[in-house]
Amino acid sequence: MLAGEQGNETGITKFILLGLGNHTELWPFLFLVFLVIYLVTITGNIFIIVLVAVDQHLHTPMYFFLRNLSCLEICYTSTILPKMLSNLLTGDRTITVSGCLCQYYFFGSCVGVEAFLLAAMSYDRYLAICRPLFYASVMNRKLCFQLTAGAWLNGVMANSIVVFLLAQFPFCGSNAIDHYFCELFPLEKLTCSDPKLFKLIVLLLAFIFTIPPFLLTISSYVHIIASVIRIQSTIGRRKAFSTCSSHLAVVCLFYGTIIIVYLLPDSLTLRQLNKIFSIFYTILTPLVNPLIYTLRNKEVHKALRRVLIKLAFFGGERII
Repeated sequence: MLAGEQGNETGITKFILLGLGNHTELWPFLFLVFLVIYLVTITGNIFIIVLVAVDQHLHTPMYFFLRNLSCLEICYTSTILPKMLSNLLTGDRTITVSGCLCQYYFFGSCVGVEAFLLAAMSYDRYLAICRPLFYASVMNRKLCFQLTAGAWLNGVMANSIVVFLLAQFPFCGSNAIDHYFCELFPLEKLTCSDPKLFKLIVLLLAFIFTIPPFLLTISSYVHIIASVIRIQSTIGRRKAFSTCSSHLAVVCLFYGTIIIVYLLPDSLTLRQLNKIFSIFYTILTPLVNPLIYTLRNKEVHKALRRVLIKLAFFGGERII
């Protein structure tokens, strides 16, 4: 059994999120910083979703995946930042057990979905650069929908199993979570039962649902880089690599910090640093996603100009 005889009965009804520290004099400043990050993240990702939807030239597989990624980033950041902002503003850092499990459920599901979406996007870039003659026939609307639906289904299903098992544990002793949100490892440390079987199941699920998309992503970019290197023209090489460099930046930021947090050995020093590293994939990745894909993407620039020209034209017609 994963839990003891108590089942899920426990005297603990609330957890305390210790956050980034007890320096209360910094809380107003941190509140403003994270509020700006949240507003920019939501605005930027909504901008991508709307722009891709209204511009016919962006109705391609790459931007179909990007629109789904932007939707995911909105869910991602809205799972963590509103509660974090509330804690900084009111000073009340408590969260109910059910609320904590719910927060981790949505957070963990988003992480799983993003891993699969990044893999799908890397496969799309691989076909576009390494197999351009087959790209249109292979990466059709049906396959795009199947890859996206599979990403959402697998991410949600894997984390549903983890949260269901975690909910069977009784929580006792300390109710302080040494993090700014309800993360799996800090939660696991507060359980009364032996978590060995749970850890084994989590490791197995992590291997099944995260290692394959990670390996697919790495494999795709190895082939992409090899193909780009073989291009003799400097201009052609630069153009080919520019089509996937923004995606590669997001992949490196997401997987790099995830590996540091989850795969390196647990120690007191790393435990403190993990809070900082967690900010990268929970807060900064959703923030830089719209910035990277808009500031460095000429197709997005052209689409934005087309939309602005249309708005100006229709606005002028109304005035006339």
